[in-house]
Amino acid sequence: MCGRYAASRRPEDLAGVFEIEKWEPEEPEEAWAPDFNVAPTKEVYAVLDRPLKDAADKRPVRQLRKLKWGLVPSWAKTPEGGARMINARAETVHEKPSYRRAFAARRCILPADGYYEWVTGKDERELEVEGRKKRPRKQPYFVLPADGSVFAMAGLYEFWRDRTLPDDHPQGWWVTCSVITTEAETSPLAVAPADGPHALADIHPRMPLMLTPDHWDAWLDPARTDAEDLRSLLEPPPAGLMRAYPVSSAVSNVRNNGPELLTELEGPEEGTLF
Repeated sequence: MCGRYAASRRPEDLAGVFEIEKWEPEEPEEAWAPDFNVAPTKEVYAVLDRPLKDAADKRPVRQLRKLKWGLVPSWAKTPEGGARMINARAETVHEKPSYRRAFAARRCILPADGYYEWVTGKDERELEVEGRKKRPRKQPYFVLPADGSVFAMAGLYEFWRDRTLPDDHPQGWWVTCSVITTEAETSPLAVAPADGPHALADIHPRMPLMLTPDHWDAWLDPARTDAEDLRSLLEPPPAGLMRAYPVSSAVSNVRNNGPELLTELEGPEEGTLF
């Protein structure tokens, strides 16, 4: 799954990587501040191809926009369920009512440095097996491309109209998104911790679907609407591109947010041995 990630690159840097034509540099500096602990319901960066609003030219324009993480289907009566719809499974995204319309027409890329995933420590797992009532202590790992490139997560976005607000209200429309996940790799990591997991599947059975650059244009193209054609783009990336390392459990508290969360530990924290 993907429940937390880091996104520290500046919009101008992402613009060069993704060949973005339109973003809002006039917004306050803090609006584009790096986020080292991106959590559900937060606003996140998204790359998408869509015609500009009110523009005479209706060609798709590659944009960098901010969307709320947690997809709210257009037909939903209320937005309350969005916080639970942060991930869409690659195996069923084309058929699930909440996602299939967005999959056909509204796909995006969510750029990140990498994502966090938690492993229950060996000693804690044994307590769970024994039935002892102790909350498992989990060791967080940071997973990222081994070459330091942008982690481009496949995503979907959707529009939802808040009918309780007037048409001209600035919050009358919600634009929300979801991360597509796939089965975690069982092949060895490109760089693995000495005392820890050796494959992504050792950390968690699911992982965000990373799109390699040769898939970006096809994934973002709104003219591609055939479900079977699009499903061919959901293949996991080649094995051996990722690395993982342990980080401080401070990341488990969403109120903590700073570059220190990405600091690599020499090994798992005490009590959370893999």
